[in-house]
Amino acid sequence: MRVKVDFDQCESNALCMGAAPEVFEVRDDDFLYLLTEEPPAELHERVREAERLCPKRAISVQD
Repeated sequence: MRVKVDFDQCESNALCMGAAPEVFEVRDDDFLYLLTEEPPAELHERVREAERLCPKRAISVQD
């Protein structure tokens, strides 16, 4: 799995961070950071949930 974020679309609302904090992090500067582009298999379902939760559809997942 490879995770991509369209940072031009991202609003940094942290819904993805709530679903997969090991992969997504909104820091004190109010920007989203992608902590890993290739999360381990045990996080795949949580990353897919983060993709579904994103109101701007800024997250995409490729298998």
